[in-house]
Amino acid sequence: MPELEIVRPAGLLDYAEGLALQRDLHADVVAGRSPGALVLCEHPSVYTAGRRTEPADLPTNGAPVIDVDRGGRITWHGPGQLVAYPIVRLAVPIDVVAWVRDLEQVIIDAAATVGVDARRIDGRSGAWTTGSAPTTGSAPTTGAPPAKLGAIGLHVAEGVTTHGIAINCDNALDAYAAIVPCGIADAGVTTLSAAAGRSVTVADLADTVVDRIRAAEHGMRTGRRISITTPDTAATSTASSTAPARQETLV
Repeated sequence: MPELEIVRPAGLLDYAEGLALQRDLHADVVAGRSPGALVLCEHPSVYTAGRRTEPADLPTNGAPVIDVDRGGRITWHGPGQLVAYPIVRLAVPIDVVAWVRDLEQVIIDAAATVGVDARRIDGRSGAWTTGSAPTTGSAPTTGAPPAKLGAIGLHVAEGVTTHGIAINCDNALDAYAAIVPCGIADAGVTTLSAAAGRSVTVADLADTVVDRIRAAEHGMRTGRRISITTPDTAATSTASSTAPARQETLV
């Protein structure tokens, strides 16, 4: 099968323009005009609210929020954060949970290449580190509370995904202080730079994320999912379902 088309807009991609781009690419995949695409970008600072966002999650500073059709709750995007949108047709029988686990593995594998031990936390999606302070510019510490460095939010329509993953590289974290990120009030948010104790930029991570998402998409189709790498991760990747027309999951 042909490889995913890689779309890398120059500069910061306006979030509304990014949504329109995803819609166009989604239509191409649904119609069979494209084998799938991967958008890799950074956005200007913006809050986005998924379908499960609660009023208590919203910004306390009155900042505007864009409502989106992905699952989950509120999050932030901005410069220094790598955003990847895989627009792909899921293999049949459709297993959205397994694709979420694959995308978690993409974040975990990418973090490992810059020396950061990112992990899953039971009952919470995304990738987390438990050995770094949830502030930029800090050296790694031990015994710190869990801090999220990579989030996942998806929408599935006609068997094809939109939205994707966001990995905090060297972005500031002050925007998160005005919201309850992903609806999680009892844990922090961190960056790869903070976790590694050195600068880790979007450019440092981009090629690795492309390679791992391509591997995830290939593994989904061949039955060799990248998330099933050890006995403990295999157990989290077995939930499957026949596909309704539209699904959302998060984040």
